[in-house]
Amino acid sequence: MAIQKFEDIIVWQKSQDFSVAIYNEFKNNKDFSFNNQIKRASVSISNNIAEGFDRSSNPDFKRFLYFSLASNSEVRSMLYLAVRLNFIPELSAKKLINNSNEIARMIFGLIKSLK
Repeated sequence: MAIQKFEDIIVWQKSQDFSVAIYNEFKNNKDFSFNNQIKRASVSISNNIAEGFDRSSNPDFKRFLYFSLASNSEVRSMLYLAVRLNFIPELSAKKLINNSNEIARMIFGLIKSLK
């Protein structure tokens, strides 16, 4: 059975959970610019999956999945920086980076399934 709505896509669900985890991890950080950027990028992951799903073709959907993948990479890059800036503990970053890597693998799998 084909997926009927974006809410049923597992990687969309996981990326929503990932955004919540990012928001929670950085809620007390005082660097507004950094917080704003990492939170916006994390939200962009699931939003691009949703937007692409409702496009008219698989090539459009794939294009938005690549946007989602890029946003995911941006968040991961910022997590490494957050550790170097002492914004979050390394252990917290490692857990979030592992989640990010899982999401990336799932997005790649979804892209492959559309080829």
